Amino acid sequence: MKVILVDDERLALIGLKKILEKEVSGVEVLATYSDPTEVMTGVMIQRPDVVFLDIHMPEINGLELGRKIQQAAPDIEIIFVTSHDQYAVHAFDLQALDYVMKPIKKDRFQQTLSRVRERLNLKREQKGRDTNTPLICCFNQIQFKLPGQEAQTAKWRTSKAQELFAYLLHHRNQIIHRSTLLELLWPELEEDKTVHQLYTAMYHVRQTLKAYHMDMVTIQSGHLEAGYRLELGEVQLDSERWEQEVKQWKSVDSSTVDAYEHVLGLYKGTYLGNYEYMWAEPERERLRYLWLFHMRQLIHYYQQQELHEKVIENTRRIQQLLPDEEESYFILMKLYDELDNDYGVEEQYRLLTTRMEQDLEIPVSQNIREWYQDWKQGLTKIRK
Repeated sequence: MKVILVDDERLALIGLKKILEKEVSGVEVLATYSDPTEVMTGVMIQRPDVVFLDIHMPEINGLELGRKIQQAAPDIEIIFVTSHDQYAVHAFDLQALDYVMKPIKKDRFQQTLSRVRERLNLKREQKGRDTNTPLICCFNQIQFKLPGQEAQTAKWRTSKAQELFAYLLHHRNQIIHRSTLLELLWPELEEDKTVHQLYTAMYHVRQTLKAYHMDMVTIQSGHLEAGYRLELGEVQLDSERWEQEVKQWKSVDSSTVDAYEHVLGLYKGTYLGNYEYMWAEPERERLRYLWLFHMRQLIHYYQQQELHEKVIENTRRIQQLLPDEEESYFILMKLYDELDNDYGVEEQYRLLTTRMEQDLEIPVSQNIREWYQDWKQGLTKIRK
């Protein structure tokens, strides 16, 4: 772990450097800075994993300096070390990894270092997977990603070829009978009139895989051409890999919250969501529920810690991906009420009624409507 320390108090710098070098294994202090104007140059040259950053400094506020570091080098983790706890919300709003109070307590600092190691290990594991393993992306749309390259959106000769591949991929490692594929793709035609079209579509699928250098994905013909079986070989699916990772985390606490949030952030959208394939809907719903379940656990943890900005950030992400999830609006309505943010309450209720009653033609749940009416009359404050 390579770190840079920034504090305008030299004694604080010396003390933190001593703790890191003498009591923590595997840490290399690349540089220390008491002049904040020198930090950006040092960061860009040294490229540390972590910057320990004081907030109250002359010439430039530590929060502003942290923002500049993140803009220039998003992979660098920021940990604020300060005597002033009123900046905690602002620190986490900047996506800081942690916020440590002076004087530094050994047990609390060990928690911070555990979080750092967890985050860095996740990054290394993710980088290793991205570097070494070909990937088929299924969130939103089908994309092919080769090691060390950007994902490419697949371009298919016909929509039938696209759905044929998607269906075989969805049922990977299973033999799908020819009659099933014919009924799926050409339900209006008799089987003997569509067999040639199936062969042509299969030819286009194989040519597309070859064009994107994904021909390690094989499609085997069954006995007497009765069906087809798609095998991935060394290729992975992003949806399958995401599910394996998210199931590693059973609960959220101070030692796992960063890993938890990182993995949930890998859920990029609905499974095959850009295509109107009704046969994919059960899998879409299953993965949506899995993501939502863990997002609720994450938000509950942030609620317990009273990290309001993190509650807002993650709840809004639910609204972005699942706009008809009523509970997300209700969570924010109650939070904004607690923060005396009347505009926030009104905005969330307006968004909810628009999406439910106008877009989906479904009434807002009675308990939410009743809570809102009580809030309008000031009754929610009385109950507190």
